Amino acid sequence: CTQELWQAVMGENPSSFNGDLENPVEGVSWRKAQNFIQELNGKVPCLKAGLPTEAQWEYACRAGTTSAFSFGDKANPEQINCEFVTYSQEFGAKRVHMKTAPVKSLTPNSWGLYEMHGNVSEWCSDWYGEYPEFDQIDPQGPDSGINRVARGGTWYHFAELSRSASRGRLWERSESKLVGFRISSK
Repeated sequence: CTQELWQAVMGENPSSFNGDLENPVEGVSWRKAQNFIQELNGKVPCLKAGLPTEAQWEYACRAGTTSAFSFGDKANPEQINCEFVTYSQEFGAKRVHMKTAPVKSLTPNSWGLYEMHGNVSEWCSDWYGEYPEFDQIDPQGPDSGINRVARGGTWYHFAELSRSASRGRLWERSESKLVGFRISSK
């Protein structure tokens, strides 16, 4: 969700990195994301927007692949906005990314979805819980819990935490500048 869309729907911008309205909105709790979705669906009822389940998010992220990332097993700064450190004899270590990048500024996966790896972690609709011991088709996650699932990694973390299978858990009221969200139409 871009800051521009959030601002058009909610009338304000909660983001810390608010110099470019094409940046993803960040700093929103799971509940604020739900409020946004309710407002959006009120303005565009046929949209039926919602947060994806964790399974839906990973399926979309992978885009038919089985590698660590949708583009292969290794990442570089042109593909993913995460914590990369470059080295040179003259300057030593230097961070490549220091904040969020505009939506659609990096190469999309083969299904045309942008920034599935890095930039901001994205809220999912599921409560966080251990995976079941048996295979499931389109699992919905536990019925209750303490934390919500966040996927995708962030600009602040190393690439390993942005892999397709990497999952995080956050308190649903977390308003970190590392968290945003993606909406899907049901």
